[in-house]
Amino acid sequence: MVLSAVAPEVRQLFSALYKSRFPLERARLMEDYQGDDAAAMRDNNTSAFNDRPVTGGGPPSLHAYGLAIDINPRQNPYVQLGADGIARFSPPAGIAYANRLALRPGKVARVGMAEQVVGLFARYGFTVWGGHWDTPLDYQHFQLGRRLAERLAALPEAQARELFLQQLNRYRACLRGKPVSPGSEAGIACASESAHQ
Repeated sequence: MVLSAVAPEVRQLFSALYKSRFPLERARLMEDYQGDDAAAMRDNNTSAFNDRPVTGGGPPSLHAYGLAIDINPRQNPYVQLGADGIARFSPPAGIAYANRLALRPGKVARVGMAEQVVGLFARYGFTVWGGHWDTPLDYQHFQLGRRLAERLAALPEAQARELFLQQLNRYRACLRGKPVSPGSEAGIACASESAHQ
C-alpha cells in the first residue's frame, strides 16, 4: 500500500522486480502484523505503508505517508551502532548478512540483497536508500526525499501526481547520457539536484 500519487510507478517497479526474478519472501500489509514493525521484520516481510514515527521516535516515518518501501528485512537488516560500539541488527537474523557481498568465494550466492536493486528503485522515484546512510544503516529501506514526501502528502491527489512526475522526470533527465547507474555517486547527485528544483 502506497500513496496513490506514486502507485503506477510502484506497480511498474514490482513488475520489474518480478521479471528480473528478484526474490521477495513475503509481501503482506502491515495490518497483518498490527503495525508491529519488529514482527514484520522477523517474518521477512516486504512492506510500505505503516502509520508510525521514525524509528526511535520523532516525526512521522515516510512509511506513514506510503512513500517508503522495506524489502527482505532478513537479507537487508536495520543496523544501529550503539554507544558501546556494538552493532545491533533488526531483525536479529539479519546478522547473517552483515557481510554485504552477495558473491563470496567458496560460498553459496546470496539473493534478495538490496544492493542488487538500488538503481531499479531509483528509476521509479525511490532515490533514497538507507544503505547509503552512516548510522543507522537501513539496508531494507527505500524512500523519496522527506521534503518531497511531505509536499506530496499535503497535496490533492492530482497535484501530488503531477509534482511526483515532474521530480521523476528531472531525475531521469539528469541521468540521461551519463555512463552511471542510479545508485552511483552521480545518481545520488541527480536525486539531490532534482529534489531541490
